[in-house]
Amino acid sequence: MDATQRPAVVIDNGTGYTKMGFAGNVEPCFIIPTVVALNESFLGQSAPKAGTAAYHNAGVMADLDFYIGEEALAKQHSSAYTLSYPIRQGQIENWDTMERFWQQCLFNYLRCDPEDHYMLLTESPLTAPENREYMGEIMFETFNVPGLYIATQAVLALAAGYTTSKLEMTGLVVDAGDGMTHVVPVADGYIIGSSIKSIPVAGRDLSNFVQQLMRERGEPVPPEDSLDIARRVKEMYCYTCADIAKEFGKHDKEPAKYVKQWKGNNSKTGAPFSCDIGYERFLAPEVFFSPEIYSSDFTTPLPEVVDNCIQSAPIDVRRALYKNIVLSGGSTMFKDFQRRLQRDIKKRVDARTSASEKKSGGDHKSQAVEVNVVGHPMQRFAVWFGGSLLASTPDFYNACHTKAEYEEYGSSICRLNPVFKGML
Repeated sequence: MDATQRPAVVIDNGTGYTKMGFAGNVEPCFIIPTVVALNESFLGQSAPKAGTAAYHNAGVMADLDFYIGEEALAKQHSSAYTLSYPIRQGQIENWDTMERFWQQCLFNYLRCDPEDHYMLLTESPLTAPENREYMGEIMFETFNVPGLYIATQAVLALAAGYTTSKLEMTGLVVDAGDGMTHVVPVADGYIIGSSIKSIPVAGRDLSNFVQQLMRERGEPVPPEDSLDIARRVKEMYCYTCADIAKEFGKHDKEPAKYVKQWKGNNSKTGAPFSCDIGYERFLAPEVFFSPEIYSSDFTTPLPEVVDNCIQSAPIDVRRALYKNIVLSGGSTMFKDFQRRLQRDIKKRVDARTSASEKKSGGDHKSQAVEVNVVGHPMQRFAVWFGGSLLASTPDFYNACHTKAEYEEYGSSICRLNPVFKGML
């Protein structure tokens, strides 16, 4: 059976989580943490004079002894294993670890032979072309895939927002994941590279902030579990508020209604504990709108970054970008996040319009700018879903770089991945 008759494998590697599955599916088959537990107990040992073969075999076994995802996190308290996070802030930093990660994804999780399936991988908007070459080398040389397409996450997220027959491939993608938040303008499927903005505030920072707030308040959370509990509190209880001062008042007036209880057991001793979840419920998502409450290094709110990004784009696409601001990634899933972002951007746009009318002496009436922030059910794994949609179109296979092309021209072909008809 020809590989083009089989569904393509879609893998979206994020800083915090990797989503993987087959093209044409609505949801990924697996969502696992992007982490590898390596057995490094063998490193640093010198070879004995006798029994070199046995030493070599032990080294090979140690090299094969690794775990990924939840299994890797379960090994974090073991002295024999070291946790390695191959992706930092959207960029692959450790290629050896990443290759092992992909190996387990394909053979242990998806249980497929990579030689029989075309592959769609995703990359961050600011990835260097050399990284695409490394990806191509690993996929064609190690896994021997018949075809590869490397798509930018923002383009896929834009495609995910439209399940109708016509895809609207002009819009602005706000992709807030675990390691980085990117604001990426896309016009007709092509990224406007000069206008991309990135923010060093994302899901992991919000987890750290919740952990910090709970620690400062003196909650009895075991230190070794505090970050994991902070992450789960963030995912389960946090929401976006309209006015931070009013929200403080509500919590103080009716603590029984707003303060939640968290109960758990210490992962090491098994002793039960319970703690209160208070102001951090609305303060964590507020970091996107008032970043100064978390860090003094970066103080530009997300609505301002979005507005600046659109204003730096070509003038003829600005209205279309304002009209289609698409949310993507787990850190945009907070309740009312979409409404708050739309309100704040609209305020900035309206203020600028009225200021420009005043400057003209009231002679020229500007046409109102429509601001629309789009959320959808697939928002959490929008990038993967967009990849699944596009990889199930017939044009996808023609756009892929094939093994034959790779052998003829080398890894440089992976630098450019054309926008194909299914995207337009």
